[in-house]
Amino acid sequence: MQIGLVLKPGPQEPWTPYRMTQAFIQAGVPKQAMAIYPSPAPEVGAAVLNHCRRSLIFGSTATVERYKGNPNVQVHGPGFSKILLGDDEIDRWEKYLDIMVDSVLVNSGRGCINCSGIWASRHTKEIAQALAERMGPIQPLPPEDPRSALAAFTVPGQADAVNADINAALGEPGVTDMTATFGDRLVKKERCDYLRPTIIHCDSPQPAMAKKEYMFPFATVVQCPQEKMIESIGPTLVCSGITKDKKFQRALLDATNIDRLNIGPLKTIQLNWLQPHEGSIVDFLFRARAFQFDKDGIQV
Repeated sequence: MQIGLVLKPGPQEPWTPYRMTQAFIQAGVPKQAMAIYPSPAPEVGAAVLNHCRRSLIFGSTATVERYKGNPNVQVHGPGFSKILLGDDEIDRWEKYLDIMVDSVLVNSGRGCINCSGIWASRHTKEIAQALAERMGPIQPLPPEDPRSALAAFTVPGQADAVNADINAALGEPGVTDMTATFGDRLVKKERCDYLRPTIIHCDSPQPAMAKKEYMFPFATVVQCPQEKMIESIGPTLVCSGITKDKKFQRALLDATNIDRLNIGPLKTIQLNWLQPHEGSIVDFLFRARAFQFDKDGIQV
């Protein structure tokens, strides 16, 4: 696109941006077109945002709130991706159990497109129990083990903080930890910590837990009437609506709080690489406008 790229990696993982940049250089992109500024200092990221006319930033809800009013910054926050089971399909929920498990578990639940909420009007306790039985027994394994399904928390205290936040939220009425019987959630190792898969049942959308999202296989199963789901789920990056109800499909298509929409039994993690799941960068970098010219009056 003839536009230079400035990258400020996150403080814990500069290597993926570095490898991506090296791949572009080997593919023939001029190395002068890209710059990487790895640093744990927050002022480095702020300097990038202040000096670039167009910036994309990925971060927490607090980051979204900080920059959402800046027209020069495109903010990508948490995914809060969800599966909605329509009333016409909910009685066949067992048929979609594999889709739900993979959406929560694949890539150790670290992606913004991993499912963090499963919503239905009934059978929610049974769904939560079935998910817990499938994922609750999973234990941390060495990263070289092909059966390893959990990623480590390498930042000291991070796993402890997440675990404490979940335990505090479990004190709300109508909230049940369905994986509690499978052992401790927090597993501490010598150089890192792990959080084992956690499935929480909420008997309504009211508890704060119903809209939580964490960087490990975690999901809430929320009981909610179909007609109130869209207004209750909040901002959603990917939504898989498992329904053949034309009226419900139409409502999902019209929903402005859903970015990427899957209609039918599709995993939230299932992407079409020809479609960006968070919008097109072309729309952000360039301004579309009407344009015409006389061929003898302009030099191209």
